[in-house]
Amino acid sequence: MTREPAAPVTDRWGIDATWLDALDTEHTVEQATIDRLREVVGEPPADLDETAPIVAMPGDALEVDRALVVCEDGTSLDVDGELPEDTPLGYHRLRTPDGRDRLLVVHPGRCWLPAERSWGWAVQLYAARGTGSAGIGDLADLRTVRELAESQGAGFVLVNPLHAVGPGPEQEDSPYLPATRRFRNPVYLRLDDVPGVQLTDADRARVAELNGAELVDRDAIWVLKRAVLQRTFDADPHPEGFRDWWWHSGQQLQDWANWSAIADEHGANWSDWPADLRDPRSDAVRTWSHEHEPQVAFHAWLQWLLDQQLAAATGDLTVIQDLPIGVSGGGADAWAWQDVLAQGGVSVGAPPDAFNAAGQDWGSPPLVPWRLRAADYAPFVESIRATMAGAGGLRIDHVMGLFRLWWVPGGDPTKGAYVRYPAEDLLGIVALESHRAQAVVVGEDLGTVEDGVREAMAEHGVLSYRLLWFEDDAPADWPAASMGAITTHDLPTVAGLWTGSDVAEQVELGTGEQPQLAQDRQQLLAHLTGHPDGPTKRMGVPKAVERAHRLLATAPCTLLSATLDDALGVERRPNVPGAMQRPNWCLPLPVPVDQLAGHAGVRSVARALGGRAQA
Repeated sequence: MTREPAAPVTDRWGIDATWLDALDTEHTVEQATIDRLREVVGEPPADLDETAPIVAMPGDALEVDRALVVCEDGTSLDVDGELPEDTPLGYHRLRTPDGRDRLLVVHPGRCWLPAERSWGWAVQLYAARGTGSAGIGDLADLRTVRELAESQGAGFVLVNPLHAVGPGPEQEDSPYLPATRRFRNPVYLRLDDVPGVQLTDADRARVAELNGAELVDRDAIWVLKRAVLQRTFDADPHPEGFRDWWWHSGQQLQDWANWSAIADEHGANWSDWPADLRDPRSDAVRTWSHEHEPQVAFHAWLQWLLDQQLAAATGDLTVIQDLPIGVSGGGADAWAWQDVLAQGGVSVGAPPDAFNAAGQDWGSPPLVPWRLRAADYAPFVESIRATMAGAGGLRIDHVMGLFRLWWVPGGDPTKGAYVRYPAEDLLGIVALESHRAQAVVVGEDLGTVEDGVREAMAEHGVLSYRLLWFEDDAPADWPAASMGAITTHDLPTVAGLWTGSDVAEQVELGTGEQPQLAQDRQQLLAHLTGHPDGPTKRMGVPKAVERAHRLLATAPCTLLSATLDDALGVERRPNVPGAMQRPNWCLPLPVPVDQLAGHAGVRSVARALGGRAQA
């Protein structure tokens, strides 16, 4: 009889002493790794459980007896051992007779869910260039995709992370390593939609040149856009409504604008700044901000423009925005929350597995669990809320990170360990923010998922992910509480799989061995054709794409997602993990977005999934 592996032992720092790989083989973490991570985590305060937030639902028993709850609307109520069933949802303060005061988060238990099933388009916005773009898909192009989706009867659009990176001329290509998860990237602004903008003939010529480029060149695009935007702001630094909006946006926006302006002068890594500017609450930062008010105001103004253009882009359709697993260690959020993020060269990644024997290092410093609790979960709340804002949907990248994260000390993923997070509290906060924003939440639970994660997601109304390339079950047997899709940005497109070009590219890049890649391809083709030997007859890419989406249409999932890459027969996937020499995140779609409506592949996919939505 096979013995079930014991549950991992978690110490008071939240570190698991063991871990299971994808084959359920147990591994023991080296003591040196545990010692190093304990040093980074630090000793949790002895009274943390008495001072940290309580996250509960109406009717729940509390960890305290008699207390006064001061609600966020200013009303109050007395509680004795449990919350009344009519306790309002929200972020309240709980005060006990002995003088303790702590945050009380009251949530509905489950995320908001749409009343009807729907299908939608997944789009890498930077790739979705139109004839009016400036080398990169922008928010006006998102509006075009949204209008296309509406005209086809789709219920949503899913976009890559739109979060901001550093403001300098060297732009980060990956949408999954932003400087902040609270503010958006001004490279997505449509210049012609900026009030007061004046583009010279030289600007127009450069726009056309960038739009015709083979790749999305963010560095060159931002140099152009920044110059035009700076000139526009300098001509009118007090546009109607901006200063009032900035004032009401509070400290979060002020921190972002301060960081951006300082980064312009001292670089995009706050730890390299002069010592007196490294503390966002210091007198030196306040003085610097006052003395450089026009520069600070410019970055706040960019966010005002983004707020307006995003609202116009999304309209009344659900636009599901993507939340990356973390942020860059030198960025704005790391600067603002340096006391909550792990320091000392520790980052988030993944342990070695069958697909990557060396493991993965994603480059983002993790939040320290006990420090996150001590900070009243503010970094998590603000990131979730800001990403949901104004769009009606949220995709949580690597949702397993709400439960545990693989911490990588010193850049070696093979020497890492899992660190536990207060998942029930985090899921409760997601449910509250989802309820308030009327936003559907999808958890990207692909890869190695430990027992209990998907059950907890289902209990809290977080939709799971199901991919045709990964699932052994037929789409018709997939769970309803999920988003169904064929592929993601990290996996082969239908065309790349069908023609074999994806395997050929991986062999050329050295990201896999040809025999194993060919075997993997054959297995994926079997998923598409329903035959263990893969294709049983010859068919072209358009028919293969149509077949894939007709299979997908049989799934009972709450949401079904199709990529524009597949609909257009694109062979190269947006990203090949680990291929640093490849132009990842820089491949534009081959058809301008304003010509998508007439494309045969786009219409074919819409017919396949649109018919399902009405079934």
